[in-house]
Amino acid sequence: MKTVKVMNKAILLFVVALISGCGYPQLTQEDDAIISSDYTYIIGPGDSVNIFVWGNPDISTTAHVRPDGKITIPLAEDLLASGKTPSQLARVMEKALSKYVRDPQVVIMVSGGQGVYSQQVRVIGQLSGGNSGSGGSGVAAHYSAKAFPYKKDMTLLDLIIQIGGLGQFADGNSSSIIRNIDGESQHFGIRIDDLVDNADLSANVKILPGDILIIPQSFF
Repeated sequence: MKTVKVMNKAILLFVVALISGCGYPQLTQEDDAIISSDYTYIIGPGDSVNIFVWGNPDISTTAHVRPDGKITIPLAEDLLASGKTPSQLARVMEKALSKYVRDPQVVIMVSGGQGVYSQQVRVIGQLSGGNSGSGGSGVAAHYSAKAFPYKKDMTLLDLIIQIGGLGQFADGNSSSIIRNIDGESQHFGIRIDDLVDNADLSANVKILPGDILIIPQSFF
């Protein structure tokens, strides 16, 4: 009898998991309340940095961050920019330029920002325009992937709009987010179909820097 009860309980949990569409704990807006809003952009390879040196237009310039994370400007070569905030990079440049310029004051502005990988938001799975059939069967044959720079206060709806929507065979309510919390990767379920199809704004959770959104294929 005890064995039967255990089996029934296991079956019940399995059914609940199927109904919920995702075996991971659901991410909710209540979780958003404890999310820190402290976010500062970090420069990454591929970014363009506009460098303004006060009173010295001849050495004010624009530089592209190379794949190795460094930049070269007039009077200073191979300065490491990747992994620094704009203000941190400005202080590094002031120190480098102080050998040639008296009390340099530098301001850094970033354009075309992509940021470092650890702050980018990545999406993989059944995305709009990413599904293709094989032999006219209409069955999705592969996944698509995209990466976006994080924007402060970004929500799930903002991200769905940015990726252009889900693919025809996507299972939005079985989607999940992998998030780094205190150095550990944790998996959370999200409800994209409820948000988009049913206008359930309680499913519009916040997106954080470094989040990975996984959108699986529906099997029904």
